[in-house]
Amino acid sequence: MDLGDFEADNSVSCRLTSEIPDICKSEDCCLGIDEAGRGPVLGPMVYGICFCPVSRKEQLKDLKVADSKTLTEAERENLFQNISDAKDFVGWALQILSPNTISTSMLQRSKYNLNALSHDAAIGLVQFALDSGVQLKEVFVDTVGPAEKYEEKLSQRFPGLEVTVRPKADSLFPIVSAASICAKVARDHAVKGWSFTEDLGEVDTDWGSGYPGDPKTKAWLLKYQDPVFGYPQFVRFSWSTAKNLMDSKGAAVYWDDDEEDGEKAAARQKNTSMLSFCNRPTGTTAQGAAHQSHRFFTERRLQGLGAL
Repeated sequence: MDLGDFEADNSVSCRLTSEIPDICKSEDCCLGIDEAGRGPVLGPMVYGICFCPVSRKEQLKDLKVADSKTLTEAERENLFQNISDAKDFVGWALQILSPNTISTSMLQRSKYNLNALSHDAAIGLVQFALDSGVQLKEVFVDTVGPAEKYEEKLSQRFPGLEVTVRPKADSLFPIVSAASICAKVARDHAVKGWSFTEDLGEVDTDWGSGYPGDPKTKAWLLKYQDPVFGYPQFVRFSWSTAKNLMDSKGAAVYWDDDEEDGEKAAARQKNTSMLSFCNRPTGTTAQGAAHQSHRFFTERRLQGLGAL
């Protein structure tokens, strides 16, 4: 699987697709939707679709696809190769949601939670298939949130399709199992080949499972936590695990819009007001000593202004 487009800029979302089989443009097709990497605090979440003609469902079963969570990495890789080799009647598409995309979406002023982000990713992939000429008739989805509400939402959005949303759909419908495998293989590749844009030196890749409860993952987060700027973009900083570590281990900073008296309130709390950084002469610290700009500023070619 070639993730070159995503690796070129892993701070944004990216879509990868197979070629669309000609038969999928002329025969009624079924489509499955599943995701990989919903829970981890590290790495992207990947939504996947897989589609094939309704008349070829039995051939899809012959590929021995199964729920990706029940398979070893080697088994998933082999099954993805089988799916790719069946390109005369099977197609797929992936939406890779970067950790940065997830975090900035969830932390924006207007609430945009993970369920809404997931629903929109799934809807976007179904629309991609339709726009590509796939003659969709049936859609099977592994649920996110209440299955009945999700099914109603998708049915209203795509009134011409027969939509089935079920918990554990990846173990019930082979076309969803195939989508699950595509999504999981892509996430595994993205995590293993992650390119850190931050200047972290030789990065320790022993970060465990990536799930919030994993002690190895927590230790990795602490190791690469900047007390002011937080984490590399490999981390979903909107996750409570990351936020709690920043609250407990990060530098305490007072945000002036929290109180009317700004810097005075910060001084009472023995804290630092954000405005104090704006008022400070260029190239000096709070104590007046010269300092070197943090990489956050140098990487973005930002310079302080003496006056506005």
